[in-house]
Amino acid sequence: MPVPVLLVTGFLGAGKTTVINHLLTAPHGRRLAAVVNDFGAINIDAELLAGNADGMVALQNGCICCTLQGDLLRTLSLLLRQEPAPEGIVIETSGVSDPAEIVRSLLDPVIWREAALDSVLCVADAQALSAQAALPEDTLWLSQLRAGDFIILNKADAVTPAQLAELRVRLSTLIPGRTILEGHHGRVPAELFFTDDLPAAPNRSVPAVPRFPTPNFESLSWTSERPLSLPRFQAAVSRLAPDLVRAKGILCFDGQARPMLFQMVGQRATFGAAPPPSPGAAPVRLVFIAEIGRLQPDRVREMLEQCVA
Repeated sequence: MPVPVLLVTGFLGAGKTTVINHLLTAPHGRRLAAVVNDFGAINIDAELLAGNADGMVALQNGCICCTLQGDLLRTLSLLLRQEPAPEGIVIETSGVSDPAEIVRSLLDPVIWREAALDSVLCVADAQALSAQAALPEDTLWLSQLRAGDFIILNKADAVTPAQLAELRVRLSTLIPGRTILEGHHGRVPAELFFTDDLPAAPNRSVPAVPRFPTPNFESLSWTSERPLSLPRFQAAVSRLAPDLVRAKGILCFDGQARPMLFQMVGQRATFGAAPPPSPGAAPVRLVFIAEIGRLQPDRVREMLEQCVA
């Protein structure tokens, strides 16, 4: 299974480093590695430090942080050789860089096998944007926004609910199809970016939709003992995509010998080699995540059942 990568982009001063600080120190139970542009901006209390060597800071909770050492791919290779290996990697882009090139690099099949792009989070300054009569027309800022699968309106507590609602409408019109979150002091839900809760036990029916750990979101699981038809699955996912925040699964398709790892975030869907199956796990396992009220379990079950070969 490749290590999932979260790319954090956003303009200068939006709060990218604050977001990464939160991810590194939040009690989510996952060993994260962060690639940042400058150690000095990472606010790590001395009591959290476990060591500092070779341009890398280790934290007592198992997370590590390093500076971008020239070539990004070389830095990723260094992180992946750590023992124990990280369970997720967070990459901070420069506030004056277009993330498109990094996205293309991370989608390269060779890189994807080891460190797969999980999602792109664009951090936007809600306070600064609300103070402007219109959204900026800056090409770089728009490129950062469009690259984001998730847009977090940081400093949301510094604006009124009416201003926040208006800003959501303006952003949704400018970049439709994105999930817009509200952030306070850089706090973001790690579950949305590093989800790996695939069902193990065979269960052809869709159970009641459980509440997701993050408020305002819910998840739905589905499994099958039989392979799926690839064209029918692609058609079903295309119909479901507007209602989903993300989807992930291990899939077996009719006529194909090897299982596939499927991931969909925002407008991007990828297939890759799946890890060896766990004993007793169903050949087909899927998880969908959506905002509360967007998923219709009976409709989803019917659509997925029709995908079975």
